[in-house]
Amino acid sequence: MEEIKRKILHIDVNNAFLSWTAVNMLKNGYSVDIRTIPSIIGGDEERRSGIVLAKSPIAKKFGIITGEPIYFAKKKCNKLEVFPGDFNVFIKYSNELYNLFSEYTNIIERFSIDECFLDLTHFLGNRNLIDIAYEISHRVEMELGFTVNIGVSSNKLLAKMASDFEKPNKIHTLYEYEIEDKMWSLPVSELFMIGKKTVPKLHNLRIKTIGDLAKTNKEFLAKKFGKHGLLMWNYANGIDTSEVNPKKEEPKSIGNSVTLPHDINKADEIYKVIVALCEQVSYRLRKHNLVANTVNVQLRTKDFKDYSHQKQLNYSTSSTKQIIETAKEILYEMYKGEPIRLVGVRVDNLENKDEIQLSIFNNDLKQEKLDNVLDSLKNKYGYNSITRAGKLDIQEIVKGKEKKIKD
Repeated sequence: MEEIKRKILHIDVNNAFLSWTAVNMLKNGYSVDIRTIPSIIGGDEERRSGIVLAKSPIAKKFGIITGEPIYFAKKKCNKLEVFPGDFNVFIKYSNELYNLFSEYTNIIERFSIDECFLDLTHFLGNRNLIDIAYEISHRVEMELGFTVNIGVSSNKLLAKMASDFEKPNKIHTLYEYEIEDKMWSLPVSELFMIGKKTVPKLHNLRIKTIGDLAKTNKEFLAKKFGKHGLLMWNYANGIDTSEVNPKKEEPKSIGNSVTLPHDINKADEIYKVIVALCEQVSYRLRKHNLVANTVNVQLRTKDFKDYSHQKQLNYSTSSTKQIIETAKEILYEMYKGEPIRLVGVRVDNLENKDEIQLSIFNNDLKQEKLDNVLDSLKNKYGYNSITRAGKLDIQEIVKGKEKKIKD
């Protein structure tokens, strides 16, 4: 029997953070659509996390780029309006978008907060995939108030590549027979999963376009780049057999970091921040019923130099006490006394607690009971309802700065 061609959409919100903020402000009575003026979504300048998270089309014309400090953005445009981002707002509109998609299929993969893959292979009935794409695009704009780009294809890779073509508010197809005309002429840097460090290496091999890569001998690429060389060759030729995965995967690592309101150059003060971060990390570990085998501490100096050290635990744990003690050891081993502006803690090598064998060296049973009691109180009365003595002065620093490392 002939293999059924899959029907895949990749849907990406146009300028998500600024669009969602604009829609939410309009719904709450704000008279100006911030998408039509020089505006950005930015971090808190007073806490020195003031960078551009998203920019309006007009702001872009002034040369403002995502990731640059707000200070420099304002130098480029003295009429620039800065609006704070609200993660709760972003989640709200992301969920509304997901709920709309669920009316078409139950095979939806959340690739990020503002993009999803939809598998409609067995959900089309007598309709065409492209017609569904136009219907979804229209409904999102009319019902939710923002726009999306949609890529239409027979696999996830080509659908994602298509959605990245001309923006905003566009629908593009990229089927196998269109690869040569639509994709091969693009710079090799535009191919999904090719990082910035790989591009110059490809250029040195006279591989400048995706077409060049597609026509390169794949054994040669495998010799030069290993498994990633084969992946690049497959993607350049539009080959991707991965499924749209609707399952929520457990995180591979969990971490928090915080940008400090002023530089700290005393280890004891940095340790207070680490205690708070470790509490949040371990709390989230237990929420996922996970344990960690490795603790990592990251420091960023005032000159934006990053360095980090990690230490393997004697046994996998979610114990707040154990993670704090390990992070403390790492800190005092790695810290050189320079002024620090950012502190981060991450745990890696995660395992499901129910699937591991308990170590005979694990003496955390009493601590586990204590952690569970504290978690229950936090769940019932709020995370900050109970805290360790000695770190109350940094609660406001850490509050709202929780960051989940890539799932």
